[in-house]
Amino acid sequence: MARRPTIKDIARRAGVSESAVSFALNDRPGVSRDTRARIRRVAEELGWQANSAARALSGERSGAVGLVLARPAQTLGVESFFLQLVSGVQEVLSAARTALLFQVVEDVDAECAVYRRWWAERRVDGVLVVDPRTGDPRPALLAELGLPAVTIGEPGPPDGPPMASGPRAGTAAPPVSSVRADDAGAMAQVVEHLHGLGHRRIIHIAGLPGLAHTVRRMESLRAEAERRGLGADHVRSVVTDYSDAEGAAATRRVLAEPQPPTALVYDNDVMAVAGSAVAAELGIPVPHRLSIVAWDDSALCRVTHPRLTALVRDTAGFGRLAAEELLSVLAGGPTGVRESERPRLEPRESTAPAPAHTDS
Repeated sequence: MARRPTIKDIARRAGVSESAVSFALNDRPGVSRDTRARIRRVAEELGWQANSAARALSGERSGAVGLVLARPAQTLGVESFFLQLVSGVQEVLSAARTALLFQVVEDVDAECAVYRRWWAERRVDGVLVVDPRTGDPRPALLAELGLPAVTIGEPGPPDGPPMASGPRAGTAAPPVSSVRADDAGAMAQVVEHLHGLGHRRIIHIAGLPGLAHTVRRMESLRAEAERRGLGADHVRSVVTDYSDAEGAAATRRVLAEPQPPTALVYDNDVMAVAGSAVAAELGIPVPHRLSIVAWDDSALCRVTHPRLTALVRDTAGFGRLAAEELLSVLAGGPTGVRESERPRLEPRESTAPAPAHTDS
């Protein structure tokens, strides 16, 4: 594990006494202006934070775990998935008297900066990492810092290794576990349901393209289409930012095509409801001319008319599983990969046989 810098390290690098470092970093008199500036510059270079030394000397754990969300802020206010996920995490942590340090940032670079700061300040004992991505920089950073982590939504194949990246030479790899959701299997269920109803033109209104689970869903859609002999021009994915606005805009575009889809699969409930509203506005009846499926069931899916066919899963249970795994690792347990229950498709009134006389 990478060693956190101490007052002694700063004193040695700056060529001053430890007491001078203490005076400078605590804004106490006793050092000159130039010496104070040099000490603070060295402290910044070493990544030292004001409360890290005292906590390091005490040898105590922080009693907290961290969760950072790097998502557009406007999408978090309307999407229920993360609220349910955090509720499950919090349920387990509260019972263990462990705090959850939660932060929302704009992008992955900002998320990595939060991890560095938390590590330097010894704010958390471990972290829950969400939204694994293609070309993800976070595994290597967590390995370098030696910060225990559990990834939620493992990016690798079902039989592949957990998220990990080799640490720098001379450091030990941190405990890393993961919990997985079978997004590929869930998409296969959706395609099987729609294909069985006679749909041959299916468009997936997907989420953010860089997320590993988005990629898995898109790849599964293509694979299922190829297996059934359906062309890529009739079965494909369109990416969005998960918002209702982009979901509605994408729906308008695909329904205006010369050969519009007979079925739409949305990556969240909010976009599905927005898409259903667009269809109503355009005079396209659901499900008689257009079938709609939502990923992740919610109250929105159940109160919309017609009620939306949706993938049902225990999202809070997914959060509980992740929190339990992280607490187990922090207690010295072995790392591993844990599988969540596969989502099940709940057919409702928004899906029906494909309209007759459509071109395949």
